[in-house]
Amino acid sequence: MIERIGILGGTFDPIHCGHLDAARAARTALSLDSVLLVPSHIPPHRPIQPVASPFHRFAMTALAVNPVAGLMASDEELRAGGPSYTAETLERHHARGLGPWQIFFITGVDAFAEIETWRRYPAVLEMAQFVVVSRPGYDANELRSRLAGLAPRMRSARTFDPSARRPSILLLDAPTQDVSSSAVRDRLARGAAVSGLVPAAVETHIRKHHLYAAQAHAFTRAPQADKLHGQD
Repeated sequence: MIERIGILGGTFDPIHCGHLDAARAARTALSLDSVLLVPSHIPPHRPIQPVASPFHRFAMTALAVNPVAGLMASDEELRAGGPSYTAETLERHHARGLGPWQIFFITGVDAFAEIETWRRYPAVLEMAQFVVVSRPGYDANELRSRLAGLAPRMRSARTFDPSARRPSILLLDAPTQDVSSSAVRDRLARGAAVSGLVPAAVETHIRKHHLYAAQAHAFTRAPQADKLHGQD
């Protein structure tokens, strides 16, 4: 049986329920064997670097996915060091024997809208299937007009042909919680509740280690891509 894996990258500062919603939706819609959630080391497109350390961001990711079937945490970008680029992460999976048609890179509409700024664009689009998940206020199908030059590559994830071997851009409209890492950090800085916005085990870890509590509101001004994850 051919292995099919999903990859959802991000700063996960902290990981929240919206990340898990996207990972589960992609796994279900595309019958993926597993989805790896990969905390980035240094996100090159974010002017504000992660608040929590790599150790804590990986720990929170592992705690979040632990009870969810088919989701796993990966520290490969943290171990690689330096800026975390999608193209280099995908190349590492190619080196393990996976073809581009077996790798499903999951991202949000808001992050993918900036694809032309990603390292090694447009070649990176040949390195994996790209799964673009809707977010509240961001319809995945809007990308057909927003990125008209890429529209011929776009397909509905719901009707994807698993035998297809040419990488595509798969649009997936799915309900995901309206939450962002920046909003969670802001609430924690103000001493407000975050129950239901992050998994319970993640909230316990945050409070146990006093993460984010003393951060100023400057950290709430993350770019739009942070609304799903601090992608690439």
